[in-house]
Amino acid sequence: MLSETEVEEVYRRLADAMPGRTKNAKGPKGQPDAYRSCISCMLSAQSLDSNTAKASRALFALASTPEEMLALDDEAIATAIKPCGLYNNKTRNIRKFNEALLAEHGGVVPSTRDGLLSLPGIGRKCADIVMSFTFGEDVIAVDTHVHRVCNRIGLTDAKTADKTAEQLEERSPQWALAGGHFWLIQFGKRVCKSRAPQCEACVVSDLCETGPIG
Repeated sequence: MLSETEVEEVYRRLADAMPGRTKNAKGPKGQPDAYRSCISCMLSAQSLDSNTAKASRALFALASTPEEMLALDDEAIATAIKPCGLYNNKTRNIRKFNEALLAEHGGVVPSTRDGLLSLPGIGRKCADIVMSFTFGEDVIAVDTHVHRVCNRIGLTDAKTADKTAEQLEERSPQWALAGGHFWLIQFGKRVCKSRAPQCEACVVSDLCETGPIG
């Protein structure tokens, strides 16, 4: 893995080269509150952003609170979220999530990682995204792009996204936590792509432990 000094330098270069967090950034998938952010994040598993957006719009047109969601039958939920795939499993998770949210938290989404992780259907990535976007915490949420980029460059050497998140929390300088997610995800989408990384345009190519690909 890169040294502490090299990690600092990677973040400095990405901060200069990549778009940062916008002042009016909303929750995951553009949702305006913690509850809908959690649901949308659950729907996004193994789904394209466009399909997640369709499913979220259809579902929230029917219900936008835990009580309203639980008043729907499973068929109504599954039909609404069908565009995002795995709709039967996601329907079960949505019901369990809402039941636990009401029973254990009075219907209010907790703002801590431990509280979020205690809810059915919420994993580390979703918890960190909600913490960052909705509650304004300085957290680097790890999605597919961030996981790929960090382990290619050498910021981390983890095999899973959760382990990548743990290592980033330990190895990232405090000043980079607020913008790190945005820099890394944009870098992964624009430059350090999965199949055709643009190494010739990479601002950290001289530090990258993988080296030029292709």
